[in-house]
Amino acid sequence: MTEPLAPGSTIGILGGGQLGRMLAVAAARLGLHCHIFEPGPAPPAAEVARDLTTAAYDDAQALRRFGESVDVITYEFENVPAEALDLLEGCAPIRPGRAALAVSQDRLEEKTYLAGLGLAVAPHAPVDSLEDLEAARERLGPGILKTRRMGYDGKGQVRLGPSDPSFPAIEALQGAPAIYEAMVPFDCEISVIAARGIAGETVCFDPGQNLHRDGILHQTRVPAAVSKSVAQDAVFAAARILSALEYVGVLGVEIFVAGSKVIVNEIAPRVHNSGHWTIEACVIDQFQQHIRAIAGWPLGDGTRHSNALMTNLIGEEADAWHELAKSGGLHLYGKAEARPGRKMGHLTRLTPKE
Repeated sequence: MTEPLAPGSTIGILGGGQLGRMLAVAAARLGLHCHIFEPGPAPPAAEVARDLTTAAYDDAQALRRFGESVDVITYEFENVPAEALDLLEGCAPIRPGRAALAVSQDRLEEKTYLAGLGLAVAPHAPVDSLEDLEAARERLGPGILKTRRMGYDGKGQVRLGPSDPSFPAIEALQGAPAIYEAMVPFDCEISVIAARGIAGETVCFDPGQNLHRDGILHQTRVPAAVSKSVAQDAVFAAARILSALEYVGVLGVEIFVAGSKVIVNEIAPRVHNSGHWTIEACVIDQFQQHIRAIAGWPLGDGTRHSNALMTNLIGEEADAWHELAKSGGLHLYGKAEARPGRKMGHLTRLTPKE
């Protein structure tokens, strides 16, 4: 078994956004240092990390220096270029492993992989042309056209109802390989934040119920308003994915609930926005859990001690920080400019667990 990292070791984080920031804070609590690799200037994570490399993901020299300065490498976003990982792989262990990235970076590969595990997914079809899209709509009915790669918070997606024309939708994706997913009638969306350690042990947080606004996560409420059997099925689905990928770290699994059925929408091989409530409502939150896992430490107890409502602060909503600070656990991400659709922070309100 791999020896656990000792306090004083360094974790390399690819990406310097708010998730990297909260990972660095969690690492510091355990006496571990963080080195951030981020192409953009003045990333939020750099404010709380020991080291920062500012360079592009195709800068081989900078990547090599970064990789040789750390003891393990992780990432805060799933679209890390494969070429960068090729170079880093010989420098330090990459956790979670590349199998999870390969699956999650392509929506068609993701759906195929999840279905192969026996998990329910939305009916779908690959789309590379207008003819493909017309055929998919004929077979699947109303749906969403999505780019296979990249795209998040509603970007790279076009909803298509029965009377919507196909050509503008396919033109909007500018030739990018795409997937058409049928609209799935569902009662609610939940997510499971799950962790797996190096030895294969798993810990899952309680499922949270998600509410989106303009394609961006607005709130996550815990406990989710689902039956005990649905919650268990969702947790089992997450655990199955962790095991199949031989995953190390925290994974976010987004799930549609339709009656008693759970339909896996997508996975995120990283800490997840819908798991921010764990910082206030659990002794060991998702960020410390991820650090523990990739460092080879024992996983912590993810039991929830309170009910929680996490609300994202988008754009100028964070400007009311003084009033917001009176009503819950306020987290501001240190971003210099508030833009429409940009996550500037979040607020978590707790109530007694029933």
